[in-house]
Amino acid sequence: MLIRPRRLRKNQKIRDLVRETTLTKNDLIMPIFVDENLKSNERKEIQSMPNQYRFSIEGAVEEAKEIADLGIPAVILFGIPKHKDEVASSAYDKNGVIQKTIKGIKDELGDELLVIADVCLCEYTSHGHCGIVKDGKILNDETLEILSKIALSYAESGADIVAPSDMMDGRVKAIRETLEKHGFDDVAIMSYAAKYASSFYGPFRDAAESAPKFGDRKSYQMDIGNAREAMKEIKLDIEEGADLILVKPALPYLDIIRMARDRFDVPIGGYCVSGEYAMVEAAARNGWLNRESAIFETLLSIKRAGADFIITYWAKEVASWYLY
Repeated sequence: MLIRPRRLRKNQKIRDLVRETTLTKNDLIMPIFVDENLKSNERKEIQSMPNQYRFSIEGAVEEAKEIADLGIPAVILFGIPKHKDEVASSAYDKNGVIQKTIKGIKDELGDELLVIADVCLCEYTSHGHCGIVKDGKILNDETLEILSKIALSYAESGADIVAPSDMMDGRVKAIRETLEKHGFDDVAIMSYAAKYASSFYGPFRDAAESAPKFGDRKSYQMDIGNAREAMKEIKLDIEEGADLILVKPALPYLDIIRMARDRFDVPIGGYCVSGEYAMVEAAARNGWLNRESAIFETLLSIKRAGADFIITYWAKEVASWYLY
C-alpha cells in the first residue's frame, strides 16, 4: 500500500484541521519606544524600521490602548530619556519616562494589558553600555545595584513584569531579592537569559539611541557560537528566580529555543528583533518576497521551535489578521 501524506494537504480546511503549530493573539507582545524628548501629540518614525515609531508618553498610552483593543495581551516598554549620565540615573528616576508611561497605561487600562518594562542601562548611560564602566571595563557587580533600583522603580510604578536584558551575572537574583524585600513578590521577572552579541540589533540601537560609544558588548552578551552555554545561562536564571525566559534574537537561534523548550519547564519566548524585522521589510519593498506570508512564516517558525510567546514589531499588524 502506498502511503499518501498528501491526503492531509489537499485543501485549506484539512490543512488547518491538522496543523501542528498555530499562532494566536495570545502569543504576541508588542514593543513600544517612549521618547521623553517628544511633545505630547508627537510621534517620530524610526527610519531603519518602517512603520515603527517613537511615541511621547501620552502617545504611548494611546498606542497601548489600541494594542489592548486588538486583543494583544502585553507590551514591552523601552525608554529614550532627556538626560543620560554615567550611572543611568534617569532609568530609576521615579518620574522617569518609563515610570510615567507605566502609570499612564495602568491608569487607563488596569489589568486589560500586561506591562513589561525592559531593565537595562544602555538607553540611559552616556557611554551606551549595559553596565557601569570604569577604565573601559564593564563592571558586573557594581551594575547589579543599579539594575535592582531600576526594576524596583518599575514595580512601584505598576509594571507586571520586569525584564533584565543586560546580561550581567547574578542580576536575576539581585532583582528578585530587591523586589521581595520591598513587598513586590508578585512581580514576575522575564529574563533575557540567552541574549547573543548579535549583528541583528542595529535598527533597535538606532530607535532607542543605545549604541555603545566605544567597543562592543561581547564581554557580556553571549558568543554567537555557543549553545551549551545558553542552557547554563537559562538554568542559572531560573534558579535565581526568573519566571519567564527569553532568547534573543529568535530566527538565528531557533535551535536554542528548541533546546531550552526540551530542557526547562518555564515559559520561553523568542524576541524577533529589529534586524529580522528590517530584513523582511526591505525585501518586501523591493518586491523580492510576499510580505504578509513571510511575516506569518517567520513568526510561526519561532512558535514551532517551542516559544510560548513572541516579542515582535509586527504584533499589531498580525493581530489584525483575524487571529483568534
